[in-house]
Amino acid sequence: MKRIKPSDGIYHVYNRGVEKRDIFTKDSDRMRFLYSLIIFNSTEDADNERHYFEPNFSNLTEVGLRYSDQKKLVKIHAFVLMRNHYHLMIEQVEDNGITTFMRKLGTGYTNYFNKKYERVGALFQGKYKAIILEEQRQFLYLPYYIHLNPLDVVEPEWKNGKINNLKNALKFLETYKWSSHLDYLGEKNFPSILDTNMLSEFYGNESRYREGIEEWIRENSYQEFEDISLD
Repeated sequence: MKRIKPSDGIYHVYNRGVEKRDIFTKDSDRMRFLYSLIIFNSTEDADNERHYFEPNFSNLTEVGLRYSDQKKLVKIHAFVLMRNHYHLMIEQVEDNGITTFMRKLGTGYTNYFNKKYERVGALFQGKYKAIILEEQRQFLYLPYYIHLNPLDVVEPEWKNGKINNLKNALKFLETYKWSSHLDYLGEKNFPSILDTNMLSEFYGNESRYREGIEEWIRENSYQEFEDISLD
């Protein structure tokens, strides 16, 4: 894949652990990554000396409030954290915003992880991948793809259109808190990280979002979406 320098537009950004290794081993690691999505989304330099700062849900909200007035580099429209990779749907709002944000995010989280687990070297598999969304279907359906990633745990063949129990699969997604899926269902899961305004206008309301993602699963629409997904 030819690497491009992200500019204006909305992008699917993702990366995974080197040699597909785990980059999140505990919930505290996931919380630290989410914390990083807040503090590094700023035009100001961030202090990353507190490698062991591991926020819980309560003080993550406090962190969000504390940084609410900062001048942001990007808008984060959707995300998911998986065991060995992550996905982001982000939009640049400052010149060189995505590049700056992703550099700070990758370096900061790697420093935290290596310090905590007493390791050295690269944590991620090279530089992040950034794919611009050029078609309306990509814009509308990327959040579905991102939010359905956790089905790999309970329905590993979902990308091939094979789901044993759709009802249970949807229930599982509602228990998976490490994504923005719940926020689009109307729950305030990680509101301090997200900008949901644009997508909410397209989906209309929580019910239409729910109906849309269910229909997307039933129609096995992933097959036509592989051009901007993680291979």
